[in-house]
Amino acid sequence: MTEPRFLLLSDVAAELNVSDSQVYHMVRGGELPAIKIGGRGQWRVERAKLEEYIAGKYAETAAWVRDNPLSEREAD
Repeated sequence: MTEPRFLLLSDVAAELNVSDSQVYHMVRGGELPAIKIGGRGQWRVERAKLEEYIAGKYAETAAWVRDNPLSEREAD
């Protein structure tokens, strides 16, 4: 079975292992692209956008690690 194109915020939360509330704030804050659909304006995140977000976080983390090397004291 193919994976759905659009995910519920709860699906995104499960995928990222964070709370539904955290995902909602990421969406409302513009950090994670999403759309509102339906009469009640339910949020959906496109799987491709989630994968782009994750890739961006890997790059962001790699840059942070590069710019903040582990000191000898922390390494022990």
